[in-house]
Amino acid sequence: MTHTPTDPPRRAASGALVPVLAFAGIVVAVMQTLLVPVIKDLPQLLDTEPSDATWVLTSTLLSGAVATPIMGRLGDLYGKRRMLVASLAVMVAGALVSAVTSELMTMIAGRTLQGFAMGAIPLGIGLMRDMLPRERLGSAMALMSSSIGVGGGLALPAAALVAQHADWHTLFYGAAGLGALAIALTLIVVPESPARAAGSFDLPGALGLSAGLVLFLLPITKGSDWGWTSGTTLGLFAAAAVVLVLWGVMELRLSAPLVDLRTTARPAVLFTNLASIMVGVSFYVVSLVLPQLLQLPKSTGYGLGQSMVVAGLLVAPLGLTMMFTAPVYARLSAKYGPKVTLIIGMLIIAIGYGAGLGLMSAAWQSLVIAVVLGAGIGLAYSSLPALIVGAVPASETGAANGLNTLMRSIGTSVSSAVVGMVLANTANTVNGVAIPTLHGFRVSFLIATAAVAVGLLLALLLPGRTPAAAEPRLRASSEEDANLERAEEALRGFHGRVLDAGGAPVAGARVTLIDPRGRRAGSALSGDDGGYVIAVPAQGAYVLAAKASGHGPLASAVTHGGDERAVGLDLSLPGETVTA
Repeated sequence: MTHTPTDPPRRAASGALVPVLAFAGIVVAVMQTLLVPVIKDLPQLLDTEPSDATWVLTSTLLSGAVATPIMGRLGDLYGKRRMLVASLAVMVAGALVSAVTSELMTMIAGRTLQGFAMGAIPLGIGLMRDMLPRERLGSAMALMSSSIGVGGGLALPAAALVAQHADWHTLFYGAAGLGALAIALTLIVVPESPARAAGSFDLPGALGLSAGLVLFLLPITKGSDWGWTSGTTLGLFAAAAVVLVLWGVMELRLSAPLVDLRTTARPAVLFTNLASIMVGVSFYVVSLVLPQLLQLPKSTGYGLGQSMVVAGLLVAPLGLTMMFTAPVYARLSAKYGPKVTLIIGMLIIAIGYGAGLGLMSAAWQSLVIAVVLGAGIGLAYSSLPALIVGAVPASETGAANGLNTLMRSIGTSVSSAVVGMVLANTANTVNGVAIPTLHGFRVSFLIATAAVAVGLLLALLLPGRTPAAAEPRLRASSEEDANLERAEEALRGFHGRVLDAGGAPVAGARVTLIDPRGRRAGSALSGDDGGYVIAVPAQGAYVLAAKASGHGPLASAVTHGGDERAVGLDLSLPGETVTA
């Protein structure tokens, strides 16, 4: 656990900060659904087999899953704005690579680069936390979180229109242009966050997590092609389990891990992440079912016979409604808290899918389903970052939200695999072509409803609401709030000043709390007056170490009773600890 002083940003956050960050999130999300309108034509367009063409989509999913927690941690360490721009730049490069090729391997390479931009979502949420006053933070994070669905929903009709009237490579040129615009706006409008996490980048942890995620997600996305009981699928699942367990053991032994598993194990974080998987499942089901139902010919007896563009327009309200729920979420969350808002969102999703079982006979009914589900998914998605931000230190915001975004991606991956298998196994074959059935669509909706039911149970297990006035560790909007935050943390740990041998304050000293097992339990930098505040994770004996340039180090045994009592200690460099 680390603490970063509440210093003002280098530049004041402008009113355009939230729209610019949300636009960057929408641009990134566009990459996920960019090729949906041409997915059935990819084997012909790339002159390859259907099983190989699916790698064009799988590669983006895998790279996005790997990049999300890694870019979040890099942002915490080296600057969230810097990593946001880097993510978008890699995406632009990947889009340009894909725009100039029709060769499978080169296309996969370009799509892999595009997936790295998924890290922009948690980075944007982290920047909002560091830059915005409390009163603007809730609705801003809600909009940023919902941008995943907004971008995916809006991309469908736009991509369908382009694919129907222009060369399909135009999709990538358009994506590159949007990415370049997002980079320019970010550089102009968004200031760099002054918040930094202590420690260094955990490269072995990043490699281990990447390997584990690829081994886990690969059989999920390709299991239908390989066979769910094939040796390849089962072997990869087993390998993923081994790698992720070993990775977890290694992370628990590090003082500055890629992912703080102890923080992740807190009920507020754990149940939020598990609920996020269920929300991801429910979001992707409607994205897979409605476009197919709308475009199937009426001769099937249940298809709605709409064109690719019209189908996209009818599904687009899913994303638009998610965007418009951000201010609604802010009001609900301010009154009832993000836990209650998450529960409300999931109840609306359940109503949408339940009603959808009987609303599949007309195009306008698909529109109703999209609007209702958009409202529910928007509320649920908006609640997730607020729950995470309220449960982790400010210096871990990027990594924690990156992990939460990863959980949603796992949900969409599982949804894609399961629904794809259901639709394939229930399809009718007509002239050698597999046609999804109405029964398959309804079973898919039932799967989504079951996922939401599990998510509701997990949401009910979340800790109760923290009052808005005391929501932990959000950036203060005034000096008075900053002082209040310092006082609140002091009640949970140690505070005092770092002094030199003559009693003068030492600014910029590193104060580290070390637990009985020799692991770093907290860290802080002293301010201009030498003051420091450092929280304790639990009662017990610790070592409080301090060091600063030009001074000898100090290490002293300290004890905290865990009774919320402030413990005041002044640290003298070099010399002995003096009780305040």
